[in-house]
Amino acid sequence: MSSKKVISSPDAPQAVGPYSQGIRTGDFVFLAGQIPTIPATGQFPEGIAAQTEQVIANIKALLAAEGLTLANVVKASVFMADLAEFGAMNEVYAKHFASEPPARSTFQVAALPKAARVEIEVIARA
Repeated sequence: MSSKKVISSPDAPQAVGPYSQGIRTGDFVFLAGQIPTIPATGQFPEGIAAQTEQVIANIKALLAAEGLTLANVVKASVFMADLAEFGAMNEVYAKHFASEPPARSTFQVAALPKAARVEIEVIARA
């Protein structure tokens, strides 16, 4: 049986409910969905492109806590408030996952926490 380790980073927004920022079990890291909260201010940047950049920055911070990078990501799930913004989100996403991008699913949802425009959760392998 694999052990379970809670992952946290002061460089990523703290969980806003009864959940962990991430969990490592064996060679896998599961991150909670990240919204575009700027850790220093608690605010969101304006616009879908800037929000996507911030979400990815938050993901990078949590992965770094385990010595990982975006290159370790094997699966991503993207949740969007409006798929009409897909192109702008995808442009930013593609910039960060240019080589061997992970498998991905993208969904439009009725609402996201704190009225975010985008949330991304990932699974990474060490």
